[in-house]
Amino acid sequence: MLQIVLGLLFAITLYFTIVFMKDFLKVKKEGELEKTNFFALGAVGFVTNFFDTLGIGSFAPTTALFKFFHLSKDKNLPGTLNVSMTIPVVLEAFIFLTVIQVEAVTLFSMLGAAAFGAVLGAGVVSKLDEKKVQMGMGVALLIVAVIMLFSQAGIFPVGGEAIGLTGAKLIIGIVANFILGALMTLGIGLYAPCMALVYALGLSPKVAFPIMMGSCAFLMPAAAVKFVKEGAYDKKASVAITVFGAVGVLVAAYIVKSMPLNTLKWLVIGVILYTSFVMFKSAVKKTEIPEDITTNEEL
Repeated sequence: MLQIVLGLLFAITLYFTIVFMKDFLKVKKEGELEKTNFFALGAVGFVTNFFDTLGIGSFAPTTALFKFFHLSKDKNLPGTLNVSMTIPVVLEAFIFLTVIQVEAVTLFSMLGAAAFGAVLGAGVVSKLDEKKVQMGMGVALLIVAVIMLFSQAGIFPVGGEAIGLTGAKLIIGIVANFILGALMTLGIGLYAPCMALVYALGLSPKVAFPIMMGSCAFLMPAAAVKFVKEGAYDKKASVAITVFGAVGVLVAAYIVKSMPLNTLKWLVIGVILYTSFVMFKSAVKKTEIPEDITTNEEL
């Protein structure tokens, strides 16, 4: 059964890669690639996906770095996050799905729910204007920061020993992961809320890794294809983060494996809160009228 899931994951990721590369090469041939520095973008991808593999999450830190260094337009951030992180996250999923045991029905139903949620969400988010994206991402980042803060403070349950769900808990898990999949297309990372969900339902903390990484791996190719077809993403950033992010995943998984992350998590919470504030500020800022344009009232 696991081999079937991994085969399906490989197939949909291959389809995404073909669509992504065709669009990138077309834009590159037309000379319309963004002017940002490829290696600066790659450095962001390496660092955020390195820590993503260790359980920090990559969406919120990447958003913070992009916003701070002005590496991409705010409107394109949800699409860029989903497109650029797809292949690195699929790598993570292959690693964790093969080494940590999860009961089959729980795993497959939660992965499928997240993927369906993402497909629906991407179609909506890709058509939003910049201010709505900024406001939505401001809210999303704030939610992530609060969840991480509660987790750090020990407010959330620490989980149990179960490797699967049944009955009402399974239904709650499926519905919640569907919602998280839809929200992920807006730029709210799935890791922190999914980990909180897994703990609250009494599953083993280790089970969080294949569920949250597998959920992202299945939902992201589907959502990313929609963003690519709508052109609602940064092409150069997505390629740079894909390449260097994949390297970051492999280094974290096979060389570093684990490291103390408590202090880093507090730092990430602070950065996410700051970025959320900046997003809200950008969303409510009034559009300035150039001085040389006469208004209707003046006419």
